[in-house]
Amino acid sequence: MTAAQNPVALVTGANKGIGLEVARKLGEIGIHVAVGSRDRARGIHAVEQLKREGHSVELAVVDVNSQESIDAAIAALIKQRGRIDILVNNAGILLDWDDDASTLNLEKLRQTMETNFYGALRMVRAVLPHMQARGYGRIVNVSSTMGSLSYNSGGGGSSAPTYRLSKTALNGLTAIYSQVLRNGDIKINSASPGWVRTDMGGKNATRSVDEGTDTIIWLATLPKSGPNGGFFKDRKPQDW
Repeated sequence: MTAAQNPVALVTGANKGIGLEVARKLGEIGIHVAVGSRDRARGIHAVEQLKREGHSVELAVVDVNSQESIDAAIAALIKQRGRIDILVNNAGILLDWDDDASTLNLEKLRQTMETNFYGALRMVRAVLPHMQARGYGRIVNVSSTMGSLSYNSGGGGSSAPTYRLSKTALNGLTAIYSQVLRNGDIKINSASPGWVRTDMGGKNATRSVDEGTDTIIWLATLPKSGPNGGFFKDRKPQDW
């Protein structure tokens, strides 16, 4: 198989943390990865690192808050590779870890939804026509247990309210789009990495990036018989 025939993945927010590890693991199984990064310099650094490790990668400068940026990145990738087989919606922000729902900040909510929900929605809308043209695609929305209605209503706490709301909305996106994609071989699922030791999760988090990315890679490479429209952690279904 030539490089041009290799499956192509686009991972947003891939210059560090979970996104970088997802790009690395996809590269390890022979997938060409477009390393999505809003910051060009940081993206270049990540791409150079992955290339030194022997992976087939390229930089995709993409700001999920900008439709113009998304359109340009997708157009460049299609022109260069002719396909997008996998989208991992990993780009996300957490602005209110120490806040409480009783003092929810509407400006923080707007900013968080813009990236964590609308950014993912923009990406899905941008790649889906190309997947539909080929009759194949895998979309993975990197969500959180904190986005589960069951978890939040069952004693899961009320900190980081804007983050929770954004991930709940992202899970809703997954469920709704799965109905559009219920026939054929394009699948969309949500993954909870758990509390992972990254810049966002912090040094006290209980899980490594290896543990946090396993389910994402599994969903990104599902066979045709695999699930569609689910929410998973450690490859196991989670309550919405």
